[in-house]
Amino acid sequence: MAEKKEKKKKNAQLVLRLNKESRDRFIEACQDLDTSAAREVRRFIKSFLKKYDNGEFDD
Repeated sequence: MAEKKEKKKKNAQLVLRLNKESRDRFIEACQDLDTSAAREVRRFIKSFLKKYDNGEFDD
């Protein structure tokens, strides 16, 4: 029987505060683009870290 490749589980949370208007606009924009808020936040973090690793924030 073939072994299934174990998928890494996402097991951390990031809690942040922002005003209701910004949150609602963000959720609505994500819905309009047929994506989720969580997916877009993960995409931002991945992009940010790539830039950071490439030294794009160094003075």
